[in-house]
Amino acid sequence: MSSELSDDASGPVQGEPRWPMVAAVAAAIVLAVLRPAEIRIASPWVLPLIEFVLMIAFIVNDPGRIDRQSVLLRGLSIGVVGVLVLDALVATVQLVLILLHGGTLTNSAEDLLLAGGIVWLSNVIAFALLYWVLDAGGPAARAHGMPRNLDLAFPQQLSPEIARLDWRPRFIDYQYLGLTTSTAFSPTDVLPLAPWAKAAMGMQSLISLAVLGLVVARAVNVFT
Repeated sequence: MSSELSDDASGPVQGEPRWPMVAAVAAAIVLAVLRPAEIRIASPWVLPLIEFVLMIAFIVNDPGRIDRQSVLLRGLSIGVVGVLVLDALVATVQLVLILLHGGTLTNSAEDLLLAGGIVWLSNVIAFALLYWVLDAGGPAARAHGMPRNLDLAFPQQLSPEIARLDWRPRFIDYQYLGLTTSTAFSPTDVLPLAPWAKAAMGMQSLISLAVLGLVVARAVNVFT
């Protein structure tokens, strides 16, 4: 299927390159492997194996740029992201429980800060992928054209005069959204319009606030 698609008079629109998403998934897998045993629910190789199988199936069914629309590919992409989001949420809950009730990690400020950083960054990547895979029907659908009713409103969509007519949000835009939501604890330049987007951004803000607040407070207590 051709990767050059158009929904306006400004010229052909290409599907996104796949490597940013693959790099993000790979980074999330590395973080999962580096995660301390106390905040794992299985062997460190279980998640990489699941993600590797899903990613290979996804790439084989749609090589090159992301522009092919199908129920199978949509399911595979949501499966990849869903596993990462679930794993990040479970790790967050386990870390919070350890911070509240004590554990081996709380005996060392350095280990605690490292574990907190891994969990925090895992959530940033997981939620960025979640926004990327759900917004406007996913990357393949966005390559074919943006819907009139937006899920997430980017500045380029609210003020079209500042961007090209064929502008589409790409993975880097969603990665930035994930980062700013976890640091500002609220929307910054991207507005959530759909209920799922509001729920996801609200959850990510609460997770980031809990992890950063509890980890820093407990680390300071260990230091003193």
